[in-house]
Amino acid sequence: MSDWDTVTKIGSKARGGASERETVLRGNSALNAAKRSGASIVTDKKYAVGNAAKGSASGIGQFHTKVDRSTDIIKPKTVGKEVGKAIIKGRESFQPTKTQAQLAKECNMTQQQVAQYEAGTAAPNQDHLGKMERALGIKLRGSEIGEPKFKKPEAKSTTKPAAKK
Repeated sequence: MSDWDTVTKIGSKARGGASERETVLRGNSALNAAKRSGASIVTDKKYAVGNAAKGSASGIGQFHTKVDRSTDIIKPKTVGKEVGKAIIKGRESFQPTKTQAQLAKECNMTQQQVAQYEAGTAAPNQDHLGKMERALGIKLRGSEIGEPKFKKPEAKSTTKPAAKK
């Protein structure tokens, strides 16, 4: 047998016989020792399956499980054209017209992000939408998209009711 045909097993309880078991290395020190000895090392990436990623705040594990099980193409959520048109209308309501770059600077965003929101292709980010609502003075969320965010108080009548006789 040549050196090419031998397999080196790492670990204190490496067994021989009919069913040899691979050793799982835990920790960097064991991995570095195996590298120094010249042993063949195989790395396998293990992915979280099902709801294993449930502990994360995003719940992305459940989303990927849903995508894996479906045969349909799932389109990512976007803000939509209605929000984009409202942003454009809000920008153009200023005199002189506010540019995308000016709005982006006010909202601490990039000009490309503002362009994506106007096209309706951006993924909805509540922070960005809130900043643009304040900068433009219009609602971009909810059922009243494009309506003024701050309604002007109605003028109260100054006439006094007629006195009783």
